[in-house]
Amino acid sequence: MADPNDSVLLREYAERQSESAFSELVRRHVNFVYSVAMRYLENPPDAQDVAQAVFVILAQKSAELCRRITLTGWLYEATRLTARQLLRTKARRLAREQEAYMQSHLDQSGGEHLWRQIAPYLEDAMSRLRAADRELLALRFYENKTGAEAAALLGIGAAAAHKRTSRALEKLQSFFAKRGVNSTAAAIAENISTHSIQAAPVALAKTVTAVALAKGAAASTSTLTLIKGALKIMAWTKAKTAIVAGAIVLLAAGTTTVTVNKIRQRNLDSQWDTGRIDTSILDKAPRIVRIIPSRFPNQGGWARSNYRIIGIGDTAAVVVEAAYGARDTRTILLTKLPQGKYDFISNLPSNSFESLKKEISKQFGVVGRAEVIETNVLFLKEKQSNAPGLKPTTTHDRSSSSGGLSGEYQFVNEPVSIIANLAENSFGIPVIDQTGLKRNFDVDLKWDGQNDPRHENLKQAIADQLGLELVPGTAPVEMLVVEKAK
Repeated sequence: MADPNDSVLLREYAERQSESAFSELVRRHVNFVYSVAMRYLENPPDAQDVAQAVFVILAQKSAELCRRITLTGWLYEATRLTARQLLRTKARRLAREQEAYMQSHLDQSGGEHLWRQIAPYLEDAMSRLRAADRELLALRFYENKTGAEAAALLGIGAAAAHKRTSRALEKLQSFFAKRGVNSTAAAIAENISTHSIQAAPVALAKTVTAVALAKGAAASTSTLTLIKGALKIMAWTKAKTAIVAGAIVLLAAGTTTVTVNKIRQRNLDSQWDTGRIDTSILDKAPRIVRIIPSRFPNQGGWARSNYRIIGIGDTAAVVVEAAYGARDTRTILLTKLPQGKYDFISNLPSNSFESLKKEISKQFGVVGRAEVIETNVLFLKEKQSNAPGLKPTTTHDRSSSSGGLSGEYQFVNEPVSIIANLAENSFGIPVIDQTGLKRNFDVDLKWDGQNDPRHENLKQAIADQLGLELVPGTAPVEMLVVEKAK
């Protein structure tokens, strides 16, 4: 007799609390969930936490999901969203255990070399696809279903499934090419099919099943927090379609009349929303506070002057961080921010930033607060004194810096903490200067930035040229916590 499909097993659990049915579901899908989480998080303990949270959520939602023939698409989305939640609430660890795993288990053949290139980007690339295409590729190349099997499970024709698969692979190919990974769509598909699923730890399925069957009652505090955050994101994602549809209806109803106030506002916007990020505009523009959908989404950037601020083509996250004076590496998002790009200005004679925060609360529905949190960090320490590249400055000229993540960074008459800032922007984790070096320096730092997705070349250049090292650890850090406005 054929094995029961996912919906049969899930129905048995939802209606009869069949532990054997749920255990079979975990057995079928735990490697899949674990592997997706690993590529997002690159840390086995975090990936296990995400897998546990996903199956707890599956147990909680079993009644509403039991009509699905296959759980692959739902599990992929749940894993993706839960992993994103973990990344937002916990600084990413420096130790890249996924890389170590692949280096020790894969040989140097051409195909496996390609896998090492695409693996760090795979889940980011998948997240750029439509949900339906993600589910199709997950069935075809993660679970290695045939084209006919995937089509049948999704209720579409084989020809349509083939066309959608080809187009989705072409999008992945284009995504990888922009990151220096040049290959054919066929080779990418073969590598995903061969390497995308790795065995989860032996005990994980047993642990996941036990915690999930208890509906999370036996889960750790950190896992319960992760589940709560993931459920919020899922609820938002589910509601987003209805929100957008409602907005379209409202917009359609409002197109019959253009009010005088709107015309006046557009005239005011045209005086500052010019596509230029220039603080001189703040001296000429009207005294207003505005956040509007960007007319220049490819621009990106903001500037401030005399406690006033202007930005063009930035995400909602950047608008929030600019208003609160926070870095993205020290920001924790506990709620969803709207998509798209925005132009913004706060140009009042006083309290411009407080006024921008109020506008953010009004438009985005979020507020920020400072909180000191014990988190993973990198400590910048002196490893070698009097390194050749770290030259005590001999000029009294104004400090300056140039370059960044492209492979060269120069600065004159700057403190060594500027290297901590460069490392923090590169590694995406708070970096704390513990060098004890008080004077200013001149530096011309160079490294291979084009072939350095994990910034290992930058780390080595900092050690070799500047005599400094980055040491992982934990420390209390003041973070900006962004949450839903009450």
